[in-house]
Amino acid sequence: MTATITSCFSSRSTTTSEEIHVKWNNNNFPGVILNVDRSCLGSPIRAGFGGVIRNESGFYLSGFSGFIQGSSDILLAELFAIYKGLTLAKNMAIDELVCYSDSLHCINLIKAPNIKYHVYAVLIQDIKELMSQSNITLCHTLIEGNSCADFLAKLGASSDSDLTILASPPKGFLDILRSDATGTFFLK
Repeated sequence: MTATITSCFSSRSTTTSEEIHVKWNNNNFPGVILNVDRSCLGSPIRAGFGGVIRNESGFYLSGFSGFIQGSSDILLAELFAIYKGLTLAKNMAIDELVCYSDSLHCINLIKAPNIKYHVYAVLIQDIKELMSQSNITLCHTLIEGNSCADFLAKLGASSDSDLTILASPPKGFLDILRSDATGTFFLK
């Protein structure tokens, strides 16, 4: 009994830590992939969002970034990223895609039954409406597998533009895009 109690308060860990390697993953989806993210930077905090649309091989099709004036709400920024990404895909006449977000909270809000009294209920409903018009799957990804979208979200948070559509990859983005396309692993 004493040994059990002592082991509970021991500073030595009896579990081994396992290294986890993560990469951008299209889950063998033979179509278009949208990765989205949000970012809050600076002081005062500026909320931004961004995303990238690629084919299953990681080839860049389009990207976007934006700044949410007067907000530092990370949840709003992630929902905006999803909404703007789905809107861009619709404008590009893409009817089937997988959208990856590293915010499980946002994914759960969108997949939940109608939420009438949530502060972002209208935005969530707008996302659901866009999803119902096309064949869209919403999936969770780990942060380490979402570096391209993270780059564009930080670009959005550091800009003054409400929305910028990026027909070609911005400066400094190609190396990250290439790493994803070649299957580079990152340590979690």
